[in-house]
Amino acid sequence: MKKRTLAITTILVVATAVIATTAIVALYTGSSVAQASPHDDMVEGTIWVGNEDGASLTAIDAATNKVATTLTGIESPHNVQSSPDGRSIWAVSGTTSMAVEIDSKNNDVRGTVPTGTMPAHVIVTPDGTRTYTTNNADDTVSAVDIATMTTIATIPVGAGPHGLRPSPDGSTVYVANIAGTTLSVIDTATNIQVDEIEVGQSPAQVAFSSDGKFVYTSLNGDNAVAKVDTSTRQLVATTPTGTGPIQTFASPDGKYLLVANQGTEKQSSNTVSIIDTATFDVVQTVKTGAGAHGVVIDPTSRHAYITNMFDDSVSVLDLTTLSVVATIPVGSKPNGITFTKQTIQTSPSVGLIIEGQDRPGMAGMHH
Repeated sequence: MKKRTLAITTILVVATAVIATTAIVALYTGSSVAQASPHDDMVEGTIWVGNEDGASLTAIDAATNKVATTLTGIESPHNVQSSPDGRSIWAVSGTTSMAVEIDSKNNDVRGTVPTGTMPAHVIVTPDGTRTYTTNNADDTVSAVDIATMTTIATIPVGAGPHGLRPSPDGSTVYVANIAGTTLSVIDTATNIQVDEIEVGQSPAQVAFSSDGKFVYTSLNGDNAVAKVDTSTRQLVATTPTGTGPIQTFASPDGKYLLVANQGTEKQSSNTVSIIDTATFDVVQTVKTGAGAHGVVIDPTSRHAYITNMFDDSVSVLDLTTLSVVATIPVGSKPNGITFTKQTIQTSPSVGLIIEGQDRPGMAGMHH
């Protein structure tokens, strides 16, 4: 247990201070230092960012690369995830062990549900009926029925589950066990782990190819990314990345796999490795900001968005020119990031009212 805790602390490089419930971040509503994007084809939609040390979520208008609004009041939001229809944004609160559903149109809290200890990532199934949340300190994944906001299964997985994503057809969920060397495979029909695949040191997050034939995972401890054949559930290839790879995302058009290289807080990295999925070779290494962490790509595969944890910013990467075209200031320690096609109106900051955040015994828990 002691060894595992040390590994998680070293890998995830998070805040050392407990986040106050009343923390307010500097707001950039309606403005940013985004550079003018030297291209057309700006996409419509919203990029949502979880500011883990800022107790806030930032909503960025994808059409302008400017912050539209900031939602404050959610403690240590490590990860955020849009529902498939874009109507809900989910976030996990690490300090209070819960998942929160927010209406992305009116910014109201739709509901909350308890998780296990130290929730890391939350995902929504392709049919929009369930969420799965990794409980980093419990070595479990919580499955939740969204209609009733109740936990329907607590699934034992590998050591220190962190990132996870569903297969495109929704039949499985793959979980990266960052305190170990494996990916766990969950059958969503039975909510049971049906396989555990050896991939390498400290897998942090997974990404599916658009056809579901392959799943990729960052190997934080090996400075590499691995490729797994989902039909055989076997490791088929690895390739080197930058230092401390953390989150990864495959472009919907199937062309690229992006890996954010975070490094550590003392020796942060500031790059994204762009990998050609056909050859599984790095074709470009692009500088973003210090502590490159979260990655998401818009549905048209034109732009990628990367959170820079130690610069408190988001980089916008043009996947046509493979260059950064905008840098947008957000809250403190931006971590998780997600994209929704639903647009958002510019508005003043919103204070979220979240019941149950002051539960006894939860203060001080972070990862």
